[in-house]
Amino acid sequence: MTVRRARPEDVPAIVELVHALADYERAPTECHLTVEQLETALFGESPAVFAHVALLDDRIVGCAIWFLSFSTWRGVHGIYLEDLFVRPEARGTGLGKALLTALAQECVTNNYERLEWSVLNWNTPAIDFYKSLAAHPQDEWTVYRLTDKALAKLGS
Repeated sequence: MTVRRARPEDVPAIVELVHALADYERAPTECHLTVEQLETALFGESPAVFAHVALLDDRIVGCAIWFLSFSTWRGVHGIYLEDLFVRPEARGTGLGKALLTALAQECVTNNYERLEWSVLNWNTPAIDFYKSLAAHPQDEWTVYRLTDKALAKLGS
Protein backbone atom coordinates (compact mmCIF):
# COMPACT_ATOMS: atom_id res chain seq x y z
CA MET A 1 0.00 0.00 0.00
CA THR A 2 1.51 3.31 -1.13
CA VAL A 3 0.37 6.92 -1.52
CA ARG A 4 2.48 9.34 -3.56
CA ARG A 5 2.27 12.41 -5.76
CA ALA A 6 0.96 11.66 -9.23
CA ARG A 7 3.39 11.26 -12.11
CA PRO A 8 2.72 11.86 -15.82
CA GLU A 9 2.43 8.13 -16.49
CA ASP A 10 -0.40 7.94 -13.89
CA VAL A 11 -2.74 10.25 -15.81
CA PRO A 12 -4.69 7.59 -17.78
CA ALA A 13 -5.40 5.67 -14.56
CA ILE A 14 -6.48 8.86 -12.77
CA VAL A 15 -8.84 9.76 -15.60
CA GLU A 16 -10.33 6.28 -15.37
CA LEU A 17 -10.84 6.80 -11.62
CA VAL A 18 -12.52 10.16 -12.17
CA HIS A 19 -14.96 8.54 -14.60
CA ALA A 20 -15.59 5.77 -12.05
CA LEU A 21 -16.30 8.46 -9.45
CA ALA A 22 -18.78 10.16 -11.79
CA ASP A 23 -20.48 6.81 -12.23
CA TYR A 24 -20.60 6.31 -8.44
CA GLU A 25 -22.04 9.81 -8.02
CA ARG A 26 -24.81 8.93 -10.50
CA ALA A 27 -23.62 11.42 -13.11
CA PRO A 28 -21.57 9.49 -15.69
CA THR A 29 -22.73 11.61 -18.64
CA GLU A 30 -21.53 14.80 -16.93
CA CYS A 31 -17.87 13.73 -16.82
CA HIS A 32 -15.95 14.71 -19.95
CA LEU A 33 -12.39 14.66 -18.57
CA THR A 34 -9.77 13.45 -21.06
CA VAL A 35 -6.21 12.27 -20.58
CA GLU A 36 -4.96 15.31 -22.52
CA GLN A 37 -6.90 17.75 -20.32
CA LEU A 38 -5.66 16.27 -17.07
CA GLU A 39 -2.11 15.94 -18.38
CA THR A 40 -2.09 19.67 -19.16
CA ALA A 41 -3.73 20.60 -15.84
CA LEU A 42 -1.31 18.54 -13.75
CA PHE A 43 1.92 18.75 -15.73
CA GLY A 44 1.57 21.61 -18.22
CA GLU A 45 3.41 24.93 -18.18
CA SER A 46 1.50 26.39 -15.23
CA PRO A 47 -0.08 23.58 -13.26
CA ALA A 48 -2.86 24.74 -10.97
CA VAL A 49 -4.13 21.26 -10.10
CA PHE A 50 -2.31 18.56 -8.19
CA ALA A 51 -2.93 14.90 -7.47
CA HIS A 52 -1.91 12.03 -5.26
CA VAL A 53 -2.45 8.39 -6.13
CA ALA A 54 -2.99 5.35 -3.94
CA LEU A 55 -1.47 2.06 -5.02
CA LEU A 56 -2.30 -1.42 -3.87
CA ASP A 57 -0.04 -4.18 -5.18
CA ASP A 58 1.52 -1.65 -7.62
CA ARG A 59 -1.90 -0.84 -9.16
CA ILE A 60 -3.45 2.63 -8.89
CA VAL A 61 -6.74 2.14 -7.06
CA GLY A 62 -7.37 5.62 -5.68
CA CYS A 63 -6.66 9.28 -6.16
CA ALA A 64 -7.02 12.70 -4.60
CA ILE A 65 -7.18 15.66 -6.99
CA TRP A 66 -6.77 19.06 -5.40
CA PHE A 67 -5.87 22.70 -5.86
CA LEU A 68 -4.90 25.64 -3.69
CA SER A 69 -7.56 27.84 -2.21
CA PHE A 70 -7.06 31.08 -0.30
CA SER A 71 -8.72 32.33 2.86
CA THR A 72 -8.93 36.09 3.04
CA TRP A 73 -9.88 35.78 6.71
CA ARG A 74 -6.85 33.69 7.60
CA GLY A 75 -4.55 35.30 5.02
CA VAL A 76 -3.08 32.00 3.84
CA HIS A 77 -3.65 29.25 1.32
CA GLY A 78 -5.47 26.03 1.94
CA ILE A 79 -6.20 22.93 -0.08
CA TYR A 80 -9.52 22.29 -1.76
CA LEU A 81 -9.99 18.60 -2.45
CA GLU A 82 -11.88 18.32 -5.73
CA ASP A 83 -12.06 14.53 -5.93
CA LEU A 84 -11.27 11.68 -3.58
CA PHE A 85 -11.96 8.21 -4.88
CA VAL A 86 -10.89 4.71 -3.97
CA ARG A 87 -12.12 1.77 -6.02
CA PRO A 88 -14.77 -0.25 -4.18
CA GLU A 89 -12.58 -3.36 -3.99
CA ALA A 90 -9.83 -1.33 -2.23
CA ARG A 91 -12.07 0.42 0.31
CA GLY A 92 -11.51 -0.45 3.94
CA THR A 93 -7.76 -0.84 3.41
CA GLY A 94 -6.87 2.59 4.81
CA LEU A 95 -6.06 4.13 1.42
CA GLY A 96 -8.74 6.84 1.69
CA LYS A 97 -7.34 7.90 5.03
CA ALA A 98 -3.80 7.70 3.64
CA LEU A 99 -4.76 10.03 0.77
CA LEU A 100 -6.29 12.56 3.18
CA THR A 101 -3.27 12.22 5.46
CA ALA A 102 -1.00 13.09 2.52
CA LEU A 103 -3.04 16.25 1.88
CA ALA A 104 -2.99 17.15 5.58
CA GLN A 105 0.80 16.75 5.46
CA GLU A 106 0.91 19.13 2.45
CA CYS A 107 -1.03 21.62 4.57
CA VAL A 108 1.24 21.27 7.60
CA THR A 109 4.45 21.39 5.54
CA ASN A 110 3.36 24.50 3.62
CA ASN A 111 1.58 26.29 6.49
CA TYR A 112 -1.81 25.98 4.78
CA GLU A 113 -4.57 26.32 7.34
CA ARG A 114 -7.49 24.55 5.69
CA LEU A 115 -8.28 21.28 3.98
CA GLU A 116 -11.80 21.45 2.58
CA TRP A 117 -14.04 19.44 0.28
CA SER A 118 -17.67 18.85 -0.58
CA VAL A 119 -19.67 15.66 -0.31
CA LEU A 120 -23.05 14.78 -1.74
CA ASN A 121 -25.75 14.74 0.95
CA TRP A 122 -26.79 11.17 0.09
CA ASN A 123 -23.25 9.75 0.31
CA THR A 124 -23.51 8.47 3.88
CA PRO A 125 -20.53 6.08 3.62
CA ALA A 126 -18.28 9.03 2.76
CA ILE A 127 -19.88 11.28 5.38
CA ASP A 128 -19.38 8.64 8.06
CA PHE A 129 -15.76 8.21 6.96
CA TYR A 130 -15.09 11.96 7.11
CA LYS A 131 -16.70 12.24 10.54
CA SER A 132 -14.48 9.39 11.78
CA LEU A 133 -11.51 11.64 10.95
CA ALA A 134 -13.02 14.51 13.01
CA ALA A 135 -13.96 16.52 9.89
CA HIS A 136 -16.95 18.80 10.43
CA PRO A 137 -19.65 19.69 7.90
CA GLN A 138 -20.04 23.38 7.17
CA ASP A 139 -23.83 23.40 7.19
CA GLU A 140 -24.12 27.18 7.31
CA TRP A 141 -22.81 27.53 3.74
CA THR A 142 -24.61 26.69 0.51
CA VAL A 143 -22.62 26.04 -2.65
CA TYR A 144 -23.71 27.93 -5.76
CA ARG A 145 -22.58 27.09 -9.26
CA LEU A 146 -22.81 28.65 -12.72
CA THR A 147 -22.24 26.39 -15.74
CA ASP A 148 -23.19 25.98 -19.37
CA LYS A 149 -25.75 28.49 -20.70
CA ALA A 150 -26.11 30.44 -17.45
CA LEU A 151 -22.35 30.94 -17.24
CA ALA A 152 -22.12 31.93 -20.91
CA LYS A 153 -25.00 34.39 -20.52
CA LEU A 154 -23.50 36.08 -17.47
CA GLY A 155 -20.04 36.16 -19.06
CA SER A 156 -21.20 37.69 -22.35
